[in-house]
Amino acid sequence: METRNNPNPSSGDDAEIVSRRIQRLSLHLNPIPCPLPDADRQIGMAACARAKLEVDTGKLSGYMRGPHRDVQEKVFEYFESRPELQTPLEISKNDHRELCWRQLVGLVREAGIKPFRYVADDPAKYFAILEAVGSVDMSLGIKMGVQYSLWGGSVINLGTQKHKDKYFDGIDNLYYPGCFAMTELHHGSNVQALQTAATFDPITDEFIINTPNDGAIKWWIGNAAVHGKFATVFARLMLPTHDSKAVSDMGVHAFIVPIRHLETHETLPGIEIHDCGQKVGLNGVDNGALRFNSVRIPRDNLLNRFGDVSRDGKYSSSLPTVNKRFAATLGELVGGRVGLAYSSVAVLKLAGTIAIRYSLLRQQFGPPRKPEVSILDYQSHQHKLMPMLASTYAFHFATSYLVEKYAEMKRTHDEQLVGDVHALSAGLKAYVTSYTARSLNVCRESCGGHGYAAVNRFGTLRNDHDIFQTFEGDNTVLLQQVAGDLLKRYQEKFQGGPLTVTWNYLRESMNSYLSQPNPVTARWESEDHLRDPKFQLDAFRYRTSRLLQSVAVRLRKHTKTLGGFGAWNRCLNHLLTLAESHIETVILAKFIEAVQNCPDPSARSALKLVCDLYALNRIWNDIGTYRNVDYVAPNKAKAIHKLAEYLSFQVRNIARELVDAFDLPDNVTKAPIAMQSEAYSQYTNYVGF
Repeated sequence: METRNNPNPSSGDDAEIVSRRIQRLSLHLNPIPCPLPDADRQIGMAACARAKLEVDTGKLSGYMRGPHRDVQEKVFEYFESRPELQTPLEISKNDHRELCWRQLVGLVREAGIKPFRYVADDPAKYFAILEAVGSVDMSLGIKMGVQYSLWGGSVINLGTQKHKDKYFDGIDNLYYPGCFAMTELHHGSNVQALQTAATFDPITDEFIINTPNDGAIKWWIGNAAVHGKFATVFARLMLPTHDSKAVSDMGVHAFIVPIRHLETHETLPGIEIHDCGQKVGLNGVDNGALRFNSVRIPRDNLLNRFGDVSRDGKYSSSLPTVNKRFAATLGELVGGRVGLAYSSVAVLKLAGTIAIRYSLLRQQFGPPRKPEVSILDYQSHQHKLMPMLASTYAFHFATSYLVEKYAEMKRTHDEQLVGDVHALSAGLKAYVTSYTARSLNVCRESCGGHGYAAVNRFGTLRNDHDIFQTFEGDNTVLLQQVAGDLLKRYQEKFQGGPLTVTWNYLRESMNSYLSQPNPVTARWESEDHLRDPKFQLDAFRYRTSRLLQSVAVRLRKHTKTLGGFGAWNRCLNHLLTLAESHIETVILAKFIEAVQNCPDPSARSALKLVCDLYALNRIWNDIGTYRNVDYVAPNKAKAIHKLAEYLSFQVRNIARELVDAFDLPDNVTKAPIAMQSEAYSQYTNYVGF
């Protein structure tokens, strides 16, 4: 910049300019060092760190865990007091299923924790219970979710008062264990193409449930193989007509179908139940397959909130089309996705706690004639675990926000909010579960050979969590829903339509995108600027806006030659990147809000540090996108990389406090290598020394 004022600089001037710029950059990224007694033990850092942040773990934990800490403690205390209900390391499929059922019965009937009453009235408390229960045994968390969120949730969300009056207490007390029979052998994600039929018989005032072919067998149905007595069956509602078609297809509806006798537990006539067998994980959940052969149920068993059939066979609905009824039905079932996103963060907390506590304890190599150093002092290890820890915090606040929005949606039934929660739950479920699945491998590898020991839980966590990427919506399909919704909002914006809360940043960002990047701010590289939430959020939003505008142009172009479906498929990877970028933008926005709203100064400082690492690490990981459009100049890109590395080192200094703030005691983590004291004695005792 200085050379512009002197068109013929001397070599001495050049040297002075270079020296000043190097000094300025050095001060930004390498602050004046302070003496530390063990500075020579720090691996991979050219300079000594600033004074370590003092973090009040109790206040940070209180802010993180919110108002439902007591009920979570009650869950932990109950299972700690009942060692016979704790899942052993080695257990057969059948024994695990029975133990899982006894765990759930004990929780509800003995401990008096009844999650069902919170499903509709206090979702935040329900998900807090689900998080704690899943930490005890992930199979138990899923079984509880099937019973209360899926089977119970379908009754109270898709049914009317008569169904609540008849079934609520039985579901609540586990006298009516049930299933959620949506998925078929040939159709999982494409629910509108389900083939199971429910044909109304006006003579007997009944529906006749039939499985027309093998592809329509209900498959992977939780609770079906052993414990379920009822199933909410999703089937095509067929009404008889007096024309050549004979029947009229009214689309997919939900029906309550008894599958076993309430007293004898015998399978009822016309129903075939088969066991799906051993799975990769979650073997405490009894998944089964259901086939229906002319099974008759009363007309009242139709869950008729969005569509009903009168005694004389007339169909009525407040919604005018099959598509609107279908959308309303699925909209009431997003609680499952909310729960999976929230539970996946709990798994990430658990795995991260084990890996980081171990990495702080484990020592390997060091300077000559010096003590060995903690493996978390190695820059490579920090690179594996510290951005992951930052992401865990980011996901915690994002999914907590999702739960708040879901609870508000259940309270208000606001139409715009329903659409917003549907897209946000799809995106967060897909993004968070995919990230957690990858991170479980990283955590295992970070613990070396000891991470491979089953007692240290990574194998079980990885296997149990893996299916989170598939059920309640395949992640790739869900991200396409997010992309489709973004494109819809993009079109509405240019037609003058409103934008809901989650999407309204697009209005300003799209205007910014349509102009060229500012050549001055593209070169700003001071630490204050890079750690400014406005810079970070603007960068995330700019990337999303750019992706949205460019994919819209591509879709228009390819639609002319390939048609809508072909164009979408041609641009699919672009669309998935757009969806992920948008979700990352929402995650960062919620993290920044959480930092600003934190009342305790020490906790707020720690969260700010972690938030900055999350933001700058994500920007650096996608630096090519920013460089391609000159949003970030080369020197600024280098400054982002150096600062992200430095922040990772700073987060390492408070890593113990950050994982302790998750408040997962030894009886929850269970892994000997993560015990907060006597780690190796716990481990060697387990293997028999």
